[in-house]
Amino acid sequence: MAYDLIVVGGGAAGFFCAIQCAERNPKLKILIVEKSRELLSKVRISGGGRCNVTHACFDPSEMVARYPRGNKELLGPFHRFLCGDMMGWLSDHGIETKIEEDGRVFPESNKSSAIINCFIDLCRKCNIEIKTSCGVEQIKSISGKWQIQTSTEVFDSKHLLVATGSSPATWKMIGKLGHRIIAPVPSLFTFNIKNSLIEGLPGISVPNAEVSISGLKLEESGPLLITHWGLSGPAILKLSAWAARELFDLKYQFSIEVNWVGVDYATVLEEIQSLKQAHGKKTLLNHQMYQTPKRLWHNMIYAAKLEQTNFASINSKQIETLATLMCRCQMEVKGKSTFKDEFVTCGGIDTKEINFKSMESKLFPNLYFAGEVMNIDAVTGGFNFQAAWTTAFIAAEAII
Repeated sequence: MAYDLIVVGGGAAGFFCAIQCAERNPKLKILIVEKSRELLSKVRISGGGRCNVTHACFDPSEMVARYPRGNKELLGPFHRFLCGDMMGWLSDHGIETKIEEDGRVFPESNKSSAIINCFIDLCRKCNIEIKTSCGVEQIKSISGKWQIQTSTEVFDSKHLLVATGSSPATWKMIGKLGHRIIAPVPSLFTFNIKNSLIEGLPGISVPNAEVSISGLKLEESGPLLITHWGLSGPAILKLSAWAARELFDLKYQFSIEVNWVGVDYATVLEEIQSLKQAHGKKTLLNHQMYQTPKRLWHNMIYAAKLEQTNFASINSKQIETLATLMCRCQMEVKGKSTFKDEFVTCGGIDTKEINFKSMESKLFPNLYFAGEVMNIDAVTGGFNFQAAWTTAFIAAEAII
C-alpha cells in the first residue's frame, strides 16, 4: 500500500509529527507502525504516570544547556518550537498544563492518559492509520520512494519518518542504509553503592545536595534520594547523563563526593564552631544541622563516633571529621541501576548527517528523524520529551 508519510515508531515524536502533518494537510495519507502492542509507552509511565510533558524553560539558550548531546543542534529548532509552544498546543487541544516548583510541566489532571487519549483521538479524527505489533524488518529506497517491509506486509511512501527511540534494530537498519550510528550507552541511571552511612535508609532524601565524580570535572546539584541499592534522585540522574560515556568506559566503577547539605566545607566548620560556643550542652546526636533528615544525621554522628558527645566537648579533629561527612563524603560506586521502561541512551544516528532545519537526512531525500533515535539526550525533568516534540514539529513543517 502507498502512503504520503509513514512514521516508524508509535511514541511521542512519531505521533506528534503525524498529527502535525495531518492537521496542516488533511489530504495526506499517513500510517504509523509500531513494533509492540502498546502505543506511547514512555508517555504512559513518564513522571510516575503523570507525564512530564516538558520543562518550563522559555529561553532556547538556557534550554540547550540541559542536553549533554545535541545542544548545538537543537538551538535553532528551539527558537521555532519550545515548551511554551507545546503547552499552547496542548491547551488548544483541551489539555491544560501546570508548572511545578522545580519547573517540570504536567497535565493539570496529573494523568498521562490525558495526553495519550488526546493523541489517539486526533489520529482517529485525522484518519491517521495505526498498526501495532508491526515491526519493520527492512527499509529500502526504491525509485524515489521509501519502502518498509514488515513480517506480513510491504508499504510504500514518499516520506519516511523514523522515530523509534533507543532501538538497536532500527539503528542497524539505518546503519545499513549508510548512516553513521554512534554506539549507544546508557544514560539517566542510578548509582549502586554499599556504604554504612546510607545503610538502612531507603526512601530518605535531601533537598539540595551536591555530587561530583572524582577525576572528572563534573558536578551536579539537586534532590538526592537514598535507595535500596544506593543513590538516585535528580542530582544523580543529571550527573549520569553528563558523564554517560566516561562512566561506561570506567565500567561503572568510580568514586563520588557527596555534599549532603549543599553548604561549603568552610561554612560548615564555622557553623559547628558557633554551635560549640552557643549550645555547648546539646548533644550532637539530637541536634541535626541544616535540616538533615534525622536518621541520616544519626548515621553521620555514629560514623564520626560522636554519639555520646556534646558540642562543648567536640575537638578540632572531630569537627573536621563531621564536616567531611556532611559535605566531602567519599563513596565508592560499584555499578548502576536502570529503570528498564524509562531507558534512555546516549548514542544513535550521528547528528552531523541530519539537517536540523528540516530534520531530513543529509544522505537520503525524504528520510526524516525525530526524538531519541538520534544522538540526542537530556537530563531528567521533561527535556527529552521537549526534544521529541520539537524535532517532530520541525520534521512536519518540512514534510508538508
